[in-house]
Amino acid sequence: MSIIDQIKKELSEYIDNEKAAFLPRFFRAFEGGYGEGDRFIGVSVPNQRKVAKRYFNSIDIKDIERLLNEPVHEYRLTALFMLVYKFEKAKDEREREEIVNTYLRNIKAVNNWDLVDSSAPKILGPYLFNKDKSILYDMARTPDLWKQRIAIMSTFYFIKQGEFDDALNVARILLNHEHDLVHKAVGWMLREIGNRNFDVEYEFLKENYKVMPRTMLRYAIEKFEPELRQQFLEGLI
Repeated sequence: MSIIDQIKKELSEYIDNEKAAFLPRFFRAFEGGYGEGDRFIGVSVPNQRKVAKRYFNSIDIKDIERLLNEPVHEYRLTALFMLVYKFEKAKDEREREEIVNTYLRNIKAVNNWDLVDSSAPKILGPYLFNKDKSILYDMARTPDLWKQRIAIMSTFYFIKQGEFDDALNVARILLNHEHDLVHKAVGWMLREIGNRNFDVEYEFLKENYKVMPRTMLRYAIEKFEPELRQQFLEGLI
């Protein structure tokens, strides 16, 4: 039995049929939804992490790549968890670069918000921290929803290091985006900036809040004092 078959077999032991029926609705995998065509078997995230931790050391990166191209959502997420664990344990820059190249080569498989959020801030973000970040700006300017979310979510790592400029610049590119999955991600990153430096977020919002989507603004100001939050919502700043 191949290692991929072993992983699939272990994941199958955690299948929850009720979850399998619910997840396509939750991730909008119906016709016309942002996850249209995705398939689910009903395995919880903690159980996927458990399997990923068991195998990431022994699995070859080429086999992770094969798993990442499976049609089942949980297989792809488990593959991404293993890539993250490999990246975190990588011994040198060459190994990290191989992991990042695998991630970028298979970026089309990172095609729902949980797949993006579980990988971009933990692979692409830390890899690019001290490097040229133009790839994030290129992604933000594409018409691809998931690349755009990857662009803003990768900056979460920078924010955690106290570096806000790239997150703010990517936010400006996405300021007038039409999709609420981008509105939520940008608002979330602005909120994370504010958690670390309120003045930086406040100045950005003061400049842009009247033109940003309502959902983005609500996410960004979620932790503001009630009076200030209401002033932003009423356009009184």
